[in-house]
Amino acid sequence: MPPAAAAPGPKVSLIGSLIYRPGGASPLEFFTGLARTYGDISSYRMAGEQLFLVNEPRLIRDILVTHHRNFTKSRGLERSKRLLGEGLLTSEGGTHLRQRRLMQPAFHRDRIAAFGDVMVGDADRLRQSWTDGAALDISREMNRLTLSIVGKTLFDVDVESQAAAVGDALTAVMESFWMMMLPFADVLERLPVPTLRRARMARARLDAMIYRMIADRRASGRDHGDLLSMLLAAQDEDEGGGMSDRQVRDEAMTIFLAGHETTANALMWTWYLLSGAPEVEATLHAEVDAALGGRLPSMRDLPALQYVERVVTEAMRLYPPAWIIGRRAIADYPLGDYVAPARAILITSPYIMHRDRRFYADPERFDPDRWTPAFRAALPKFAYFPFGGGPRQCIGESFAWMELILLVATIAQQWRLRLVPGHPVVPQPLITLRAKHGMRMTVERR
Repeated sequence: MPPAAAAPGPKVSLIGSLIYRPGGASPLEFFTGLARTYGDISSYRMAGEQLFLVNEPRLIRDILVTHHRNFTKSRGLERSKRLLGEGLLTSEGGTHLRQRRLMQPAFHRDRIAAFGDVMVGDADRLRQSWTDGAALDISREMNRLTLSIVGKTLFDVDVESQAAAVGDALTAVMESFWMMMLPFADVLERLPVPTLRRARMARARLDAMIYRMIADRRASGRDHGDLLSMLLAAQDEDEGGGMSDRQVRDEAMTIFLAGHETTANALMWTWYLLSGAPEVEATLHAEVDAALGGRLPSMRDLPALQYVERVVTEAMRLYPPAWIIGRRAIADYPLGDYVAPARAILITSPYIMHRDRRFYADPERFDPDRWTPAFRAALPKFAYFPFGGGPRQCIGESFAWMELILLVATIAQQWRLRLVPGHPVVPQPLITLRAKHGMRMTVERR
């Protein structure tokens, strides 16, 4: 049977096809509605692009792994080049492969293990700074913590004093995301649009910080054995000689921002979910107390913190920081009973897939106990993929898992976090899955 001409999907007006939020719906609500209404493959015309939403593990594996050479990055990351340049997240082909090989040693298991004490030390300093009963924006607190960790472990610089400025700048860039996805965004960016003006100024502030970091390291001439030293010592295979400041900047910016933003969001959502699940929280506290006996955790304690790992795993099921993954088809691509035409964008969403009741009983429920060895073994590979998959799978996945488990254990050892009554919790799907109004929580000493 020949493939059908078009996958099912809603009919929209001409104006509706030019925007990304039909009827003003949240992108999370819109894409979830597509999957629930039209099944594993649905299609929609949006912002001048033909989109296919794919929500079936085998098809997702084919896109990200088996047939990955048939695709390039999609519109979202094309637009992200304004901030990230030609870094690991946005580059293609030989450039991406070369840069990934270059950076892989920085994320080797033995090197990551040495970072554990830095992670725990920073978390200890943060928890000691809290006051019993204080109401804090845990989103900002976690961003400050993970930014400090990335700065020290991968770039050997202390950026803690700049955390607020970096956070504000990154927020300004993030908030321009959906506007920059419009088909006429290049024209808009030349106009005095407040959101885009703030984003331009924010990019300039972030650039200044990264370039200053590069200049200081070049001036010192010392090899610190970290990621920044690897970048500065690398030889450009195409042009010979070392990488330019611009090339180093693009890679440093990508790792610097992606490496702390996603982990901070995962931590924030974990505390939010624990706040509403006192029985889960009690089980987590019991494991932490038994495993650590009051001392700070280390890499050696990870095997004894299995319930902490389940809590983090379940939190990233419900609120995966990278909530959407897109690929652009290079040529016509068979997709089940349909064909995605060349240049169509194929979208997969961990957020939607992770809430699919075919794979998760009571999918909206926060239930770390579901992650038994038997459940994991039976779960299709791409029914859970918070770090993506294939050759472009997150290079820092092992780093992030260790960081998440150690930080949750360290903070939970001394504190309970409770959502401030009445605080609105609204997921904000930008490049990452943030909380629109932050996460105001009261910290209670255990």
